[in-house]
Amino acid sequence: MSTTPTDTAAGAAENPLLVTTGLPAFDAVKPEHVAPALEAAIARHDAVVQAVIKGGDRGFDAVCRAMEQAEADLSDLWATVSHLHSVADTPELRAAHAAALERLIGYSSSVAQNPDLYAAYAAVDPSALGPTERRLVDLSLRNFKLGGVALPPAERERFAALQVELGRLQTAYSSAVLDATEAWVEHITDEALLAGVPEADKAMLASLAAARNLDGWAVTLHQPSVRAILTYADNRDLRARVYRAYGTRASDQGLKPETLDNGDRMGAILALRREAAALLGFNDPVDLSLATKMARSGAEVVDFLRDLARRARQPALADKAQLEAFARDTLGIDALEPWDNGYVAEKLRQALHSIDDQKIKAYFPLPRVLDGLLALLRDVFGITLTQEEGTRVWHKDVRYYTLSRDGVPFAGLYMDLFARTGKKGGAWMAVCRARLKRQDGTQLPVAYLNCNFAPPAGGKPSLLSHGDVLTLLHEMGHCLHHVLSEVDYPSISGVTGFEWDAVELPSQLLENFAWDRQVLRSMSGHVDTGEPLPDALFDAMLGAQRFQAALALLRQVEFALFDLQMHLDAGVTDAAGIQALLERVRAEVAVLTPPEWHRFAHAFTHIFAGGYAAGYYSYLWAERLSLDGFGKFLEGDRAAAGEAFRAQVLAVGSSRPALDSYIAFRGREPENDALLKRYGLAA
Repeated sequence: MSTTPTDTAAGAAENPLLVTTGLPAFDAVKPEHVAPALEAAIARHDAVVQAVIKGGDRGFDAVCRAMEQAEADLSDLWATVSHLHSVADTPELRAAHAAALERLIGYSSSVAQNPDLYAAYAAVDPSALGPTERRLVDLSLRNFKLGGVALPPAERERFAALQVELGRLQTAYSSAVLDATEAWVEHITDEALLAGVPEADKAMLASLAAARNLDGWAVTLHQPSVRAILTYADNRDLRARVYRAYGTRASDQGLKPETLDNGDRMGAILALRREAAALLGFNDPVDLSLATKMARSGAEVVDFLRDLARRARQPALADKAQLEAFARDTLGIDALEPWDNGYVAEKLRQALHSIDDQKIKAYFPLPRVLDGLLALLRDVFGITLTQEEGTRVWHKDVRYYTLSRDGVPFAGLYMDLFARTGKKGGAWMAVCRARLKRQDGTQLPVAYLNCNFAPPAGGKPSLLSHGDVLTLLHEMGHCLHHVLSEVDYPSISGVTGFEWDAVELPSQLLENFAWDRQVLRSMSGHVDTGEPLPDALFDAMLGAQRFQAALALLRQVEFALFDLQMHLDAGVTDAAGIQALLERVRAEVAVLTPPEWHRFAHAFTHIFAGGYAAGYYSYLWAERLSLDGFGKFLEGDRAAAGEAFRAQVLAVGSSRPALDSYIAFRGREPENDALLKRYGLAA
């Protein structure tokens, strides 16, 4: 694989972050490397900026291509630091990351607001460019304007300061959630308390205890642990304790509120976002958010969400009544509490559909799932993954793969699949290296695929639930979007620059293969016998696909409406107002509500510390695209459909509007029928 070929900076021998050839030396990076490496990278980047401004040549190569390479060099370094902060966090690295992030945001804002650089881009003659290059210039000019370049000097300076402060607050918010997650643990020495919890999950809890030098079992607030208790534990008090601890993380109701409570941070983040939007001439952060998305207005999105809520309400009320009746008549639970919902739902699902998640998990040992995933990528997209030995990684469980098509390597992929201390929760894809054409060859794209599956325990491999299989496919879809790009300009390649409400299209489309009989059998093999998933069990899973679907849909509508309304309503200014708004949204659309002390917003990292602010609706918006698009794979030759999706959507990145790419792939604009069918709703 060709990698970054720029000259190695002075001091690289002592600072691995300054080595600009090959893959990152993750195991050699120390917190003290971060600040000097970033300063050196900023100096190199600024030298290019000054050369572009003062050079006088306003051709595409002299301006845009030069800046694309400079941006890639800076991004490569920061991607390494940011990734280590997410997967191998320490107090020292966190401090170094926070300080460096503030410096980087400040510098990036100054570049985005540089009127001379903006003028250089504006002077590039579009008539001399191809469509991809014209698109790059157009989006660059738009991003300059969104960066505040057209503001008067005093307002431009204020906008830059807002970006720095927002970055600091968002990092602090995310860190508080991680710290709150790590702070709570329940040490269990009486196995009777874990009655109902499957053996595989108990082995996982035992390994968590052993990692803390404890006997017995340890329940933590990482997702595999929380899910095991809330879904299977017969002990209602234990479920209630875990539910409360998880639902009050980083809040006034949780541990260490004097330092971990995100309440003040949330209000400050909202205030800064509103001020930033106003400075740029937008009515609110939603208007600003939609400037880079497919949706045309906040009203259009709200109408979309409320229509789904209207269609789902009666089915969801029926789902709730069914849960309550089963809890009362079968389980002896007269009053269904929120910490009972997952437990009762699992028991009901087993009763109605003969579905036993632990039985299903036995068919999905991780090694077999990965084999099946690799077969899917080969058969549908013509991709071969080869694991490479000896690559430097940040943890012993990480694997690195070279990706090839027709025997030609075209990308790389890191997989980090297990939950552990120091790694943030959830699952995500991130960019390690972007595709870029340099003077001595093309830098090939490299992606990170991160999950938080339960690690191997009790001498058995990690066993995945069907939901875990969906998650793995989802994140691989994001990775494919990045690595299959054929655009040589990082700012419009792969996921970068792609309309955010369509960015989930590839990930959610790939999820649909987890409901395909042939594919799922190929990804399965019983942990003891190797037997693939039986047809009868798959049929039961398929029958249960819509189980409680309306409730799940309303939950997503609730999150999305809350996000939009919070950013639309200027009267929501503090934690109390945020909580009151959330309760109003729930009164409108939800049929299951948490207790008064629950603090969901305090750990909603997607919108307070991630990329989904005023855009959480994107999951449902893109699900409509993905389900409609997957119809093409059901209509004929899957390899042909895969090639069309690769060529018309993945390969072109954001070099053209996402809607144009979708139409080129599907032959028409997206329709709603498949989305409504998935949730069992009337068209």
